[in-house]
Amino acid sequence: MLIRHGESEANFANTYTGWSDVPLTAKGEQQAQAAGEAVAQAGIRFNHVHTSVLKRAIKTAYIVQSAIGQDDVAITKSWRLNERHYGALRGLNKDLTREAFGKEQVAQWRRSFTQTPPLLQRPSRSRRYHRFPASIIPRGESLATATNRLLPYWTDQIAPGLLAGENQLVVAHGSTLRAMVKFLEAIPDTEIDRVEIGNAQPLCYTLDMQLNVQNKAWLTKE
Repeated sequence: MLIRHGESEANFANTYTGWSDVPLTAKGEQQAQAAGEAVAQAGIRFNHVHTSVLKRAIKTAYIVQSAIGQDDVAITKSWRLNERHYGALRGLNKDLTREAFGKEQVAQWRRSFTQTPPLLQRPSRSRRYHRFPASIIPRGESLATATNRLLPYWTDQIAPGLLAGENQLVVAHGSTLRAMVKFLEAIPDTEIDRVEIGNAQPLCYTLDMQLNVQNKAWLTKE
């Protein structure tokens, strides 16, 4: 199952976030609670929870775990599940960037698979990444680049549990979950711009033993 975090303060302000660490709004916490209640009604028991190292995803994961009565389930936090890095756009208002760069260019940066936003002059490295090589910190990412750092986590951490018949819950971000959906459903590069992952809307996949998608269902939908 895949769940994007609830509304963050950056979502509310309509700004680019990426690896910036912003909290949930009160509405975002309510959305996470509602998502958890929908999952609880589905009666799914998870063996492992996976999330990023960013607080908006972590808080959403904790709220969902509590709502489904599965606080005891192990949770792994990985930078590989972080949101796509928006480079020099982060912190900027999305409407203002459309005025500055044009709607078509911004749409390409936001929705295409290969377009990379303007890069930071130098990577911004916070304390949580000090135990990792400096090379993991991007100056900006396309969705393709984000997919490349996401898929090793899928292969090493998520897929083995699924192959063992264990349900996995991934609580992450809009772009990284779009990348995972693209991979699972073999969506062509040219069609990924149509994929949207709403805040706190649980997406449940049923996979066969080759991890091919057999069924897909949204538990809630705005």
